[in-house]
Amino acid sequence: MTRHDQTQFPQFYITAPSPCPYLKGRYEKKVFTHLVGEQAGSLNNMLSQAGFRRSQGIAYRPACDGCDACISVRIRVNEFSPSRNMRRILNANQNLVRTRKPARATEEQFSLLRSYLDARHQQGGMADMTALDFVSMVEDTAVDTNIIEYRPRAADADNRLIATALTDRLEDGLSMVYSFFDPDLSARSLGTYLILDHIALARELGLPYVYLGYWIEGSAKMAYKARFKPLEALTREGWRLMD
Repeated sequence: MTRHDQTQFPQFYITAPSPCPYLKGRYEKKVFTHLVGEQAGSLNNMLSQAGFRRSQGIAYRPACDGCDACISVRIRVNEFSPSRNMRRILNANQNLVRTRKPARATEEQFSLLRSYLDARHQQGGMADMTALDFVSMVEDTAVDTNIIEYRPRAADADNRLIATALTDRLEDGLSMVYSFFDPDLSARSLGTYLILDHIALARELGLPYVYLGYWIEGSAKMAYKARFKPLEALTREGWRLMD
């Protein structure tokens, strides 16, 4: 589909129905628009606050017939306090060093992604991702995007790349677009750690929110997001604190 100049008004489109990856027996549709031109950053900010997510040069959100199960959620950074288990995870990963880099893909990152997908998401929509697909995922962005790498300190014997997060900086927070990590290091609970570290990074940057994408009640894949309290959900009345 041809991209459009969005300096004034974005044009929105709706995808054809496809099987829902989260709720068995249901079908999903998405409304989306292209993020291009000089206004891409401001448009991404506005749409993120309205519950959209970014994938490469597209912002999208669910628009399913008769279903509103996908709920946008974000963490209130300044009020967040880690649980006892989260403090344990922070301690287990205190030797990791975070490095924010421009959105440029590397072979090392892709190798880590393939290990992650092969171990955790063999049946997922990204299972067949190629190196070129990965380059597009990381580098096809017209907004303020970093790829963040995590390694043990250089003084350690092994300082290989063990976790990565593709992250957008918004006006009011950090949006975690996609993250992946070494599946063999389950004891580190790296998925949880990446969110905890993004909360810390948002505090360093003076940003009040970390956007986690969609939460679905009853979906095991999404259940982990509800642990990060206080968590806000986007409702018809705007962003509201979740119970």
